[in-house]
Amino acid sequence: MTKVLITGSAGFIGFHLAQLLLAEGFHVHGYDGMTDYYDVALKRRRHQILLQTAHFGATEALLEDPGCFDAAADAFEPDVIVHLAAQAGVRYSLDNPRAYVDTNVTGTFTVMEAARRHQVRHLLMASTSSVYGANTALPYAETHKADLPMTIYAATKKAGEAMGHAYAHLHDLPTTMFRFFTVYGPWGRPDMAYFKFVSAILENRPIDIYNHGDMYRDFTYVTDLVRGIRLLIDVPPARPASPDDIAAGDSLSPVAPWRVVNIGNSDKVRLLDFVDAIEEALGRTAIRNMMPMQPGDVPATWADATLLHSLTGYRPQTDLRSGIAAFVSWYRAYYAL
Repeated sequence: MTKVLITGSAGFIGFHLAQLLLAEGFHVHGYDGMTDYYDVALKRRRHQILLQTAHFGATEALLEDPGCFDAAADAFEPDVIVHLAAQAGVRYSLDNPRAYVDTNVTGTFTVMEAARRHQVRHLLMASTSSVYGANTALPYAETHKADLPMTIYAATKKAGEAMGHAYAHLHDLPTTMFRFFTVYGPWGRPDMAYFKFVSAILENRPIDIYNHGDMYRDFTYVTDLVRGIRLLIDVPPARPASPDDIAAGDSLSPVAPWRVVNIGNSDKVRLLDFVDAIEEALGRTAIRNMMPMQPGDVPATWADATLLHSLTGYRPQTDLRSGIAAFVSWYRAYYAL
């Protein structure tokens, strides 16, 4: 049976991906540093749930800790590595940029080295829609330039893409980068806007709405996202014989078994409509505190997910109101409200 090593397995996305893979019979080993960027109890609860499932084991350590990830990889001998661990959060990168370099650059290098040593069948690494930065052509396509990041977070993720390409070229290591678009859903991250909005509305506190609500995001439900990752595991890129072999719209490198794939809902939603959906699910009205644009934010993100569909036959499809309702239901149950 295929063995998959997931970094960030106690995180929001890693937890859901591990659940999906375990349900399909994969052997999964998780690796997570349990950092305190947000509530560690939530991370531990996710791991506790996974540890109740056969064929799941876990290592708790930082990627930056010398030798720890190598030891875990050597013991597990993965066929596939899915690298999700990262210092997340656009706004936190304004306050603590070093954490992003340590985890997202140095940590990613550690993962790539282990993948090279074990010659895994496929290395998949998380990037972000934030790498599109100052690009104003919408919807974002993988073949667009993404050379103008607006935050250190985006810059470190772009660095991960570039390092991944170099390793794919030098070591013939099949590598897929995937760019996420505003992921939400049950077991989500408390630093995300939708989580904060639900908490504040239930406690009758005001919510901060940036750029006076004139912002658009491509909200992607978490189970749709991990289904896309799962299907991409089975589609490792191959080095093309010539550039002429690359299909139109494919981000496949002409010199390496490397490509980047958007995973998004392909539907840009206005922030105020998102707030409306939360109010509807809660049956309460928010106190709206209109704010100017935050440094590093962009007014809109929107995925062209054509490549994902052409590679896997899959399109994310959960509608916003259903996804928000599911999150609110989980939130009430988790916090016993």
